[in-house]
Amino acid sequence: MLTKVYGSAVFGVEATTITVEVNVDNGIGYHLVGLPDNAIKESNYRIAAALQNNSYKIPGKKIIINMSPADLRKEGSAYDVTLAIGILIASGQISGIHVGDYIIMGELSLDGSLQPIKGALPIAIKAREEGFKGFILPVQNAKEAAIVNDLEVYGIDHISQIIDFFDKEIPLEATHIDTRKEFYESLENPEFDFADVKGQETIKRCMEIAAAGGHNIILIGPPGSGKTMLAKRLPSILPPMTLSEALETTKIHSVVGRVKSGSGLMSQRPFRSPHHTISDVALVGGGSYPQPGEISMSHNGVLFLDELPEFKRTVLEVMRQPLEDREVTISRSKFTVTYPSSFMLVASMNPSPSGYFNDPDSPMSSSPAEMQRYLGKVSGPLLDRIDIHIEVTPVPFEKLSEERRGEPSKIIRERVTKARKIQTDRFKDNEKVHYNAQMGVKQIRTYCKLSEESLNLLKSAMERLNLSARAYDRILKVSRTIADLEGELTILPHHISEAIQYRSLDRDGWLG
Repeated sequence: MLTKVYGSAVFGVEATTITVEVNVDNGIGYHLVGLPDNAIKESNYRIAAALQNNSYKIPGKKIIINMSPADLRKEGSAYDVTLAIGILIASGQISGIHVGDYIIMGELSLDGSLQPIKGALPIAIKAREEGFKGFILPVQNAKEAAIVNDLEVYGIDHISQIIDFFDKEIPLEATHIDTRKEFYESLENPEFDFADVKGQETIKRCMEIAAAGGHNIILIGPPGSGKTMLAKRLPSILPPMTLSEALETTKIHSVVGRVKSGSGLMSQRPFRSPHHTISDVALVGGGSYPQPGEISMSHNGVLFLDELPEFKRTVLEVMRQPLEDREVTISRSKFTVTYPSSFMLVASMNPSPSGYFNDPDSPMSSSPAEMQRYLGKVSGPLLDRIDIHIEVTPVPFEKLSEERRGEPSKIIRERVTKARKIQTDRFKDNEKVHYNAQMGVKQIRTYCKLSEESLNLLKSAMERLNLSARAYDRILKVSRTIADLEGELTILPHHISEAIQYRSLDRDGWLG
């Protein structure tokens, strides 16, 4: 007897429906074809034990299972339940008249209970697109898949529930969530708040500008000056995610299996902080079976690289193209996948190998040659993609001991959101540009026109401070953001002068 059961495979951030054809005939043997990986090939042991422990069995006949399309590589243990239900129906142990109306996915334990899967959200989206009535999957992934409207999602604990559903027509309880209600309820509860930061008013202002214009930023300062603490609070002042951004972000995390168990749509912007020993593949994505890397995991959020010069140079260089194009394309001989990677880069570094620079009270010091070698680990092309460089100094005791709390993130976020709205209206006719940091030469010439006074100020600063040529466009972008924060239509001289302060590494004597 031949039967068809439906599962799904995820490539990139999109799903492809897999038809599992099970044929049980006279003879002996178990043949699984259709390019399954080792995890799928081993499934017959898990299926046999799970069925036997629930009073069913794999029949002692010739079983041929084809996973179609047969030329597409399938991977993972999420097909266990799909195969098990197909075998039971094809061998006549249960009936399954309506099995073709559902996508069925899940990993089996030996007692028949279900383990969570990866990629539940893109699978659910594809199931709705192709007109399936419902999606049966482990209960841990149910809320994640239930984000999708017009699709019945059934969260299951045990394979016996699925068997009873098809054989005895015992109804399953569908998972329903109010996506919009849950999304908006969790928007205003950031884990970290700028109100907890003592002092550092200049750095807070710098962070506000970076958030308002989507600018990449690097913090330079000695150990203990608060670089990491400030970076962790940046997502709390970024504009709230829209529903479409939240859906796109959740899809990426779903593919990697990083959506928290029992949670639905992600409402907080991601903050990723990989260790400096990370490989280039782990950062940008890839592998034998391509998976999103850290830069895609930080899509619509923040990627924080602590101690930037400690990262391998090859790792930093592979970021150059994604920073420019805001997506990563991974090519293999038989297929190509593209992952979105529109993120804000926040980096931190010590000013020298010892961590201290021009500090007479420091316990250690570094020679000029050691400093040049250390700072030279960060290439010019990478720095060219970082708009703001700011020096962070240690907070004095008087500020640390103050009882007064700082300005909360909620107030700063309101100003940032207002500035972002101005930019959204400005670039509404351009699909590739949404905020100031994404401006190209054409947009800079159009929207960053300077008065004679502002132009003379910029010229004087570049000559006097020996600023590099690459600093010119960056200063114009940042000054445009400062003007947007103040609601000014034109860039004024004090906007230019403030933006000039945020180019520390371009000054003569830093990087040669």
